[in-house]
Amino acid sequence: MRKQKRFEKYKLNKGIYILPNIFTSLNLFCGFYAIIASIEKKYSIAAVSVVIAIMFDILDGKIARATKTTSKFGVEYDSLADLVTFGVAPGLMMYLWALKPYGRLGWLTAFLFMACGALRLARFNTQAGSVSSDSFVGLPIPAGAGMNAVTLLLFSRFDIGGETNPVLILCMLYVLSFLMVSPIRYNSFKKPELFRRINFHMLVTALLVLIFIAAQPSIALFLLGLAYVISGPATLLYYRSMKRKKSEISETDERGSDTV
Repeated sequence: MRKQKRFEKYKLNKGIYILPNIFTSLNLFCGFYAIIASIEKKYSIAAVSVVIAIMFDILDGKIARATKTTSKFGVEYDSLADLVTFGVAPGLMMYLWALKPYGRLGWLTAFLFMACGALRLARFNTQAGSVSSDSFVGLPIPAGAGMNAVTLLLFSRFDIGGETNPVLILCMLYVLSFLMVSPIRYNSFKKPELFRRINFHMLVTALLVLIFIAAQPSIALFLLGLAYVISGPATLLYYRSMKRKKSEISETDERGSDTV
């Protein structure tokens, strides 16, 4: 019995890797700090903390895959950290910033966002390995949290309070909640071809985007976040329209062959 416990403890210790989990811990720290900042009504700082947490969340996955240090422990720890940072923190932040005047409806909307984020993470974990990594099924929870954060930063940039347009914020949270649990696919940007060789014009475009972000961070990040959120439904509609056109063309060809 003791040997079995030692063996299980050895397996656990062997499966924990320091580097990627440090970035996951930094992600969790930013989420906790965003909660504290929201309670203290420092909403812009809370939003920036969420944006920084997204960078740490991207890095921990990239580092784990690059160094081949992925583990079941790391996957579970990352999911728990994401629920706090991208579910609880932005939900509380948006409630205190804009939805508090709605009372019960306001905090229920914030809860819905958090709950859909949790469902999104649970579905992602159960589908890991059985679904292609080239795309995400549903809007990733960091993208949903990031959209909340950059919207707040955009409003702050133009000195607009959340209580000014609470209906807009309410509708946005409902849409983001639906997209997270929807079957709509989003690009994961995990294809190795994207990073092996790029066109010269793409490099220039990337530099211009970086300059735009440096010059007007709140506006640029909002536009990038909005473009990614819209990309899923837009791609779905595009493929459906193409499929409809192909079916119409095939039906026309069949009718033509019948008349002949």
